[in-house]
Amino acid sequence: MAEDRFEAGYIPVTHKILWLVLRVLILGWGVYGLFHGSVVEFLEAIFAIAFTHLWDYFQIAGNFSFITRVDYTTQSMLNVFIFVGVVIGSTLNNRTGFHHFDLITHFFAGFISSWAAYDLAVIVQGRKRRLSPALAGMFCIFAACFIAVGWEMYEFTMDRVYGLLLQNSRPMSDVGLTDTMVDFIMSSVGAVVGMLTVAFYRNGLIGPHKEMYKQRAKKLEETEELKETLLRNYLENNTKK
Repeated sequence: MAEDRFEAGYIPVTHKILWLVLRVLILGWGVYGLFHGSVVEFLEAIFAIAFTHLWDYFQIAGNFSFITRVDYTTQSMLNVFIFVGVVIGSTLNNRTGFHHFDLITHFFAGFISSWAAYDLAVIVQGRKRRLSPALAGMFCIFAACFIAVGWEMYEFTMDRVYGLLLQNSRPMSDVGLTDTMVDFIMSSVGAVVGMLTVAFYRNGLIGPHKEMYKQRAKKLEETEELKETLLRNYLENNTKK
């Protein structure tokens, strides 16, 4: 059945190939950097490859907890984001004069964070209980914005402790403030787009599996309605007594 494909531990072959190709490309980029005098790029590549195994860590260490039901689609998006951000972004920043790639990464960081948080909210709610799409949407927006705030806090800390310029802070200038606020705006826009996309996708309005998701949502809704009817009848009967 199509629904079996979304059980914990299942990964389609196409996604496996995608993950492998991206990891090889990241490693190749790191080795290239190492042989051209950039140890930082090599270490960045090793860390990035470890992070591309996040889904695998969930499956191994999750035991029987909800974390094992994290969807592989999120990991695929994260792997593409890691490749683009680490390989393409770092290459452009270090070897060219292009300085606007940061806007793209913040937008997609918000998008992916929002998508992952929506799924997490549904997973935590449990398989047998329906979570309102509106409530899941609110959670994913809040979570994505919180992640954006956390990242800016990290950049601020690194700038102050190690003297970096991640936020482009300059004395007697608002460049740093502008950079931070633009990052917040791009992450928020990405979060809203991600929320709408995942909400439509998971509730059967768009996507190749929309019929399956639509049937699943309908089944959960009917189950909730049945529970409410049984509870109401029970309360009415006990009140009459």
